[in-house]
Amino acid sequence: MNPAMPLSPDELFAYLDCLDIAHQTVNHPAVFTVEEARTLRGAVPGAHTKNLFLRDKKGAAYLVVALEDAAIELKSLHRLLGASGRFSFGSAELMRELIGVEPGSVTPFAAINDEDLRVTVVLDAAMMAHEVLNFHPLTNTGTTTIARDGLVRFLEATGHKPRIEAVSGGTP
Repeated sequence: MNPAMPLSPDELFAYLDCLDIAHQTVNHPAVFTVEEARTLRGAVPGAHTKNLFLRDKKGAAYLVVALEDAAIELKSLHRLLGASGRFSFGSAELMRELIGVEPGSVTPFAAINDEDLRVTVVLDAAMMAHEVLNFHPLTNTGTTTIARDGLVRFLEATGHKPRIEAVSGGTP
């Protein structure tokens, strides 16, 4: 287990500030689904996303990030990503252990909590066609807007060089 405590949203924001990455957050009541997020987020600009925390047959963890409406074929995704066997959703316990967030709060920002670099971050190519993206700031009570390039810079600073793949079947 990762002995370090997961970071708070304020600690995440301070890290983004240290990297000189612009970000803006709107707070709202907790949301657990894309549908709930649509009703509560208001007119937040940029592409809105969903995040899938997956594990393959050998237990390797993947965080797949795509547009909120993206159709992702989980039955064949393992072949595209070179994983060992079909994917299943990672348990809440594994999610807490590896990326330090609760179900409903999955976000690429959680890579900051994966100090052991056990999670492969995969960004959908169709999502990366958008200049401005939105994610939870380590909790599902907010939406943080960040530039696409800022997201990549953040992930690389945490040691997670993201894979950009056409996981939704859509191309930019």
